[in-house]
Amino acid sequence: MKTQFQRWRGNFLTGLAVVLPAVITLAIVRWVFGTVSSITDLLLFFLPRALTHEHEGDGPMFWYWSLAALALTVLLVTIIGRATRNYLGRRIIEIVDLWISQVPLMNKIYGTIKQVNQAFSSSKKSAFKQVVLIEYPRKGVYTVAFITSENHPEASARLGTDTVGVFVPTTPNPTGGFLLIVPRTEIIPLGMSVADGIKYVISLGSVVPGYELPSIPVEPATLPAPPP
Repeated sequence: MKTQFQRWRGNFLTGLAVVLPAVITLAIVRWVFGTVSSITDLLLFFLPRALTHEHEGDGPMFWYWSLAALALTVLLVTIIGRATRNYLGRRIIEIVDLWISQVPLMNKIYGTIKQVNQAFSSSKKSAFKQVVLIEYPRKGVYTVAFITSENHPEASARLGTDTVGVFVPTTPNPTGGFLLIVPRTEIIPLGMSVADGIKYVISLGSVVPGYELPSIPVEPATLPAPPP
């Protein structure tokens, strides 16, 4: 009986390891689709609810209409992106930005979100400059972080040492985390790319980039001083 139980447990754990990633992936996709569709469904306001919703308009929207609303959203976003390539489209965007910036409370939220979006936009090479190690949250314990700014003049002047702005992401969602000002001497640069660093965070540390030990011992790396 003990041997049979051990075999069953081994088979169950093996099957769980195979099935669990697929189940989690499907759950995340369903959650994302449900979250996005709750917004994109509003685009079908011109259609009668009896047609788009269950129970003759009193229930939730049919999944295929939610999919149609999502496709319509993609089309509209594409059209807006294409419009920004000409003068008239840019002028319309500027007018909308100006109007939102004059609305109390909304202008603060919109401005903050726009700045974050520009920081992570594809027009820039990367909002993260390099992957590093820092001692956090206590001495002797290290965490992966990303350099976001090479220097913070006021902090450096008040602390009397050269400082670096680093972002410590949370896992598995790297868009949340902590912004820290760290002395440059306490930063340990890593050789992994920013993309590998993000994969490492998202995977809960299970996807570790490869690393070849140097043939000869080398001194611990230090960040170069910023150009004057």
